[in-house]
Amino acid sequence: MVGKERVSLVLEHKIPDRVPWGEYAIDYDTVEKILGHETYLRAKAKTQIAFWEGRRDEVAQSWREDLIELYRKLDFMDIINLAAMCTAILPPKDYIPEKPKRIDENTWEFEEGRIYKYSPVTGDITLVYDPQKWTREFKLEDFKYEEPLPPDESRFEVLDVVIEEFKDEKFILGPDGGEVSLLLLGDMERGLIEYIENPEVVKRAIDVALYRANKLDKFYIREGQDGVMWGTDFASNKGPFISPRMFREFCLPAIKERVRNVKGFGMKVMKHACGNNTQLMDIFVEAGYDAYQSIQETAGMDLKWLKDKYGDKLVLWGGVNVENLVSGTPEDVKRDVKKAMEILKPDGGYIFGTSHTIAVGTKYDNFMAMVDEYLRLCDY
Repeated sequence: MVGKERVSLVLEHKIPDRVPWGEYAIDYDTVEKILGHETYLRAKAKTQIAFWEGRRDEVAQSWREDLIELYRKLDFMDIINLAAMCTAILPPKDYIPEKPKRIDENTWEFEEGRIYKYSPVTGDITLVYDPQKWTREFKLEDFKYEEPLPPDESRFEVLDVVIEEFKDEKFILGPDGGEVSLLLLGDMERGLIEYIENPEVVKRAIDVALYRANKLDKFYIREGQDGVMWGTDFASNKGPFISPRMFREFCLPAIKERVRNVKGFGMKVMKHACGNNTQLMDIFVEAGYDAYQSIQETAGMDLKWLKDKYGDKLVLWGGVNVENLVSGTPEDVKRDVKKAMEILKPDGGYIFGTSHTIAVGTKYDNFMAMVDEYLRLCDY
């Protein structure tokens, strides 16, 4: 049985030959250890700098060659989440790159005054200062129902090659017109305040985003892919960013419509959501998600509670704490694998993986301990 068949059975809540394994993403430092050379795969800061400098084709070559080599070596993994592994869909071949001013080795500034910094902890380049954060106004007329232009097909050159390579073997999660859920106007802090102070504009922004995303699906969903993975977080470690009542009012209608539209293309919909989503689980079921990934036990997502209450309604995907991969020991990781298999494996409906990603800073010995213990326990 190949991975594509294995995952398809699990999504129907049938029992395959073994528990399938998938990851939201594998960050560059682990990829480099597996491949034995440098890569742009999930090297988010390195990739962004390359795009700013106009080295788009260099990134494309790395993504294309390294994706194929990586998943040939990880032949026991059943899922490829292409949208996350490629960090972002490529710029078109004739793009004109943004060229920020480099202030120092780790800091860049754009003409509008936005400042970005490199984070060695996550390997990201993140916005740290926006001069318009609190002065920018959002108005109803800013959000218009306009027909989106089709993307340049060169943006998909890597994805299409990798899909063709693995479409008969792996379960492939590819791009779509975009997730529309907890839309934030501005950054997290400003965006959440807008839900209280400017609710009608937020609703208009969500509806316009929904219109656009549904129109773009026909261009972005690629022949040969099997599903999509949406990655907007809805909660912190303490609970949802907005109340379940507000989530139902603002977010759920758009999510249900996006799920319906994407499934109209024959896709499965997987949801990556870190944090404590306990209060949102019924909404996840109602939304129509096929699987819930990134089960963060360290944020209070109890594995047994999830299995008992939702195991017949959603495929559960995760179980190994990313914190132990980064900071723990091989024995800690093996205990996570054993616990996840004991609780989530029975009766099917389970995909093995981490509580987030194989993240930056993962110790290679811990990764290999996860592989060994998985292979020991995965068979039904």
